[in-house]
Amino acid sequence: MRLDKFLANSGIGTRKEVKDILKNRKISVNDIFVKDGKIQIDEKKDIVKYENKIVNYKPFVYIMMNKPAGVISATEDNHHKTVIDLLNDEYRTYDIFPVGRLDIDTEGLLLLTNDGVLSHNLLSPKKHVDKKYYVKIANPLSEDDIKMLENGIKLEENFVTKKAKVEIICNGSEKESKNSDFDENKNNKNENLVYITISEGKFHQVKRMFKAVNNEVIYLKRVKMGNLLLDEKLELGEYRELTEEELNNLKV
Repeated sequence: MRLDKFLANSGIGTRKEVKDILKNRKISVNDIFVKDGKIQIDEKKDIVKYENKIVNYKPFVYIMMNKPAGVISATEDNHHKTVIDLLNDEYRTYDIFPVGRLDIDTEGLLLLTNDGVLSHNLLSPKKHVDKKYYVKIANPLSEDDIKMLENGIKLEENFVTKKAKVEIICNGSEKESKNSDFDENKNNKNENLVYITISEGKFHQVKRMFKAVNNEVIYLKRVKMGNLLLDEKLELGEYRELTEEELNNLKV
């Protein structure tokens, strides 16, 4: 690994700041001062010091973001702002990518990391990781609609959705009592609000599922992925690193 990347990923500074730090002879590798950030080091064996203090390397970073609408879940794009554009320079040095995707107009929980193994485990169809969404729809759901959504619904010639879970929040003017680990828009009345939990992630799947029961998604927000719950304190576009407990729960 290049020394400048090692230093940036360890939180010493941005690539530009690291360059200045190296010029000022504040970095040593195995007790030898180094000014060239391009040299290769072994992060597991070499001892890197900044102002004579050992630098501890952090190989992976895990970020929870409350994704806003209008931003795409990609690392780069020529036409739209990406979720990576919302990150500060410190995190961009990690070559972070979003785990899965949310549509450009969908808000809510998005995990970003540089841990390919965890990403694969969360996205693998074999793992059946649940994704929970808060949904505002155009019309109330009937009992038959709910059964169709929950039991699996045909979206295309060769694809029937796996079983889902639907929780009614408000069905028109009727507000259901519910026990939920995420409470959004508590005071909304006369609206059609539901939670839906699915274990797949097909293109526009939630929108297509409701369209299949002659309904329309007006607003969509992901609130949970696996055991990871969106932090309600995060405003749209804000993010933070996962706590150790959140990360451990996510890996279960």
